[in-house]
Amino acid sequence: MNIPATITPQMIEAAPVAPLVVARNVHKSFDRLEVLKGIDLDVSPGEVVVILGPSGSGKSTFLRCINHLEAINKGSIFVDGEQIGYRLKNDRLEKLSGNAIARQRRKIGMVFQQFNLYPHMTVLQNIIEAPVGIHGESRKAATENAMLLLDRVGLSAKAGSYPRHLSGGQQQRVAIVRALAIKPKLMLFDEPTSALDPELVGEVLSTMRDLASQGLTMIVVTHEIGFAREAADRVVFMDGGHIVEQGRPEDVLGKPQHPRTQAFLSRFI
Repeated sequence: MNIPATITPQMIEAAPVAPLVVARNVHKSFDRLEVLKGIDLDVSPGEVVVILGPSGSGKSTFLRCINHLEAINKGSIFVDGEQIGYRLKNDRLEKLSGNAIARQRRKIGMVFQQFNLYPHMTVLQNIIEAPVGIHGESRKAATENAMLLLDRVGLSAKAGSYPRHLSGGQQQRVAIVRALAIKPKLMLFDEPTSALDPELVGEVLSTMRDLASQGLTMIVVTHEIGFAREAADRVVFMDGGHIVEQGRPEDVLGKPQHPRTQAFLSRFI
C-alpha cells in the first residue's frame, strides 16, 4: 500500500463527507393506512432539502419519524451516525429508553405548523426552558445564548413579552429560536408558515433563508415554492408515500420529469 507523505488540500476536498441523515426503506403505517412506503434519503451536512408534495403524501409523517415523534414500522433512520429510536444489541434491535431518545433529540431541532409556545411564560422563559430544564445548561449561559439568537431574528426587545402580545410571525420566529437554543445539528421545519396570515409569511421565510445561508442543515416541508427555489440545495417531491423525484431546484421546479410533479407544480404557475 502506498501512503502519501503529505496530505494536500486537494486530497482533503476530495474526501467524501458522511451524510448527517440517512434514511433507508422507511415504512410507516397508522393501523391499515400505509403512509410511508419505503423512503430512501441522504442529507449531507450543511444541505438544505425542501420536501414538496400534495396533502397526504407522507411529508410531515416522514419528518416526525426523523426525530422519533413517530416510530417507524420498518427500515432505519440515522442522524449523525446514530440510529434514531433503537440500538443494536446482540444482533437485534432494541428500543431505546425515553431518556436515550431525548438525548438523541438534542441533535435535532423542530419547528411545527403551530407555534406551541407556553402562554404563561415570557419569550425568554420559553427559549431557555429546554436548555436549562432538560439539558442541564446553566441559566446564565442559556439566557446569554437566547438573547444572541433573539437578536439575530430581530426580537431581542420582545424577550420579556408573553406570546399573546406577539404577532403570529413573531411567535413563529420565537419558536425557531427555541429550537435553535439546544444547538442542534439538524433543523426540521414542518410547514412553518401554514398557520400564518399571508402578510406574515415573509418574515419567517426571511429568518429561514438566513439560517440556510449560515450552513445549518435543514429539512423543510413546505408549499412555499419561492423559498424552495431560492434557498434549497435539493428539492424532493413526495406523493403517495414515495419519493417520486428529486434534484436541484432549477431541475425539479423548472423541468420536472414525473407527471405527478408536473401536475402539482402546475397549480403554482
